Amino acid sequence: MSDGTLSWQPPPRPEWLARFNAEGRYTDLRSLVPLQADELIATACRATGLSDFGDDRWREPFEVLLKSLDEEAELHYFGRLMTRNEILIWLQALLGVQAAFTAHPEIAGEQIDRPVIIAGLSRSGTSILFELLSQDPRFGSPRHWEMMFPYPPPERATYDSDPRIERCQHLITQWNRVTPTYATMHEMDARLPNECIIAQACTFVSEYIPFLFQVPSYMEWLGTRTDWEYPYLFYRKMLQLWQWRNPRRHWLLKAPSHLNYLPTLFKVFPDARVLLTHRDPLKAQASVTNLAGTFYWMRSDKPLDVTSFESLLSAEHMAARLERVIDWLEDGTIPRAQCANSRYADLIDAPLAALRKVYRQIDLPLDVEVEAHMARYLEGKPQGKFGAHQYDVGEDDAAHQKRQCFRRYQRYFDVPDEL
Repeated sequence: MSDGTLSWQPPPRPEWLARFNAEGRYTDLRSLVPLQADELIATACRATGLSDFGDDRWREPFEVLLKSLDEEAELHYFGRLMTRNEILIWLQALLGVQAAFTAHPEIAGEQIDRPVIIAGLSRSGTSILFELLSQDPRFGSPRHWEMMFPYPPPERATYDSDPRIERCQHLITQWNRVTPTYATMHEMDARLPNECIIAQACTFVSEYIPFLFQVPSYMEWLGTRTDWEYPYLFYRKMLQLWQWRNPRRHWLLKAPSHLNYLPTLFKVFPDARVLLTHRDPLKAQASVTNLAGTFYWMRSDKPLDVTSFESLLSAEHMAARLERVIDWLEDGTIPRAQCANSRYADLIDAPLAALRKVYRQIDLPLDVEVEAHMARYLEGKPQGKFGAHQYDVGEDDAAHQKRQCFRRYQRYFDVPDEL
């Protein structure tokens, strides 16, 4: 952890929010804004008129999360309202997806044809690669509003005018109103694609959830879980539902955390092509803590516990995760022929040449018109939007010691050192 991470300070609260939360300090928040399992389930069922959740594998993590929220998260008044709303949205998504498959069992026959899935360390080029590949009309990516409100199934004719877009837009931009500094850190728009873990949150098995709340008990439960098939199977059902009345040729999907679950990913999506993004881990290791601290501050006055991130971001922990990918490739646990590699340095230094290389690896032609569209997209981006690549010119002893942890990974994937 850098000194900046350890000394992270929360931004000031907007005046309206400070006043609102002050009123809540003299109320019984647990009774006023309940987060009890049976009551939440009953409310979601009443709101939708549905009662069949289908597979019940969501129930254990749901209850672990609720207990952790009540005992550990220290949600303030508005944060508790936000959290209750998010949980009800997730429960309604579970009910809706099940209702669609019950009413139309033919949806299960929808083929998810050779999805392209981006995985890699945070800040290793996943976003720039995702944005550039999105310029190819052969690819389709689920929008944030679909992830939040998957039911009823989106229709092609109303895809750009669906009323759920406006509702989602208000809810996600609410984050900027609650914590204005967040707007400078991340772009939020209901029509933009987003990471798979956001859609998977409705299963209550998702790495997205520990970034919203300080819930160490839930985080521990998630860390000891060995079976990740359920959230991936449910995500496949969501993709089938989304394309049923609004077909996509190939899905383009992204989440850095897919890196941790590649065997499960290939089990659920056996013809997937996975793009592994690579960057000097000492640069990619930087601070997700600032983002997580901001998320927490939206919902709680509890000081940020940086120790919960230190083990996850330690050089040893990261190196073990990266070397596990190498082992999976070497022993055939994941199919080498379906894995491509993209170096951050190449994307920054010569993006179009890097994209041609990616397309060759996934055995797709890169049409001249598509490449020209990608070039125009790059021209329209502010200079430095995706960062700059600098080669190493020397490191102190602490950085050198960390560097040794990553030598196998960097040699295997030919990842250059950076400043």
